[in-house]
Amino acid sequence: MALDKPYKDIPGTTIFDAELARKGYHLNQFCMSLMKAENRERFKANERAYLDEWPMSEDQKLAVLARDLNRCIELGGNIYFLAKIGATDGKSFQFMAASMTGMTQEEYAKMMLQGGRVPGSPLRDPREKR
Repeated sequence: MALDKPYKDIPGTTIFDAELARKGYHLNQFCMSLMKAENRERFKANERAYLDEWPMSEDQKLAVLARDLNRCIELGGNIYFLAKIGATDGKSFQFMAASMTGMTQEEYAKMMLQGGRVPGSPLRDPREKR
């Protein structure tokens, strides 16, 4: 029996629920593997080969390779696990959050220091060229 999910229509929001957790299980386990230095080194040495050791979907692997965090979230990634990819790349959480909004890290920091985004205001699509 499918559950009624009234939260599915919140514009610009992905709710990490049990269904998404199941979908992203192996993606999130891959991310957690990056907590060990030897796994980070193996991943950095050959990202595709390391990803192929995990039973993730091809879409999940491609999203990781592209560092498309919004897509990773759509595919079941949890931002707290995905942060391990950024840490492996030497990127701050602020950098990662900015990349998800289409802003530079400086623009994102300024917006947050000014109180954050006004609800309902559009964010840039991070895939758009500036």
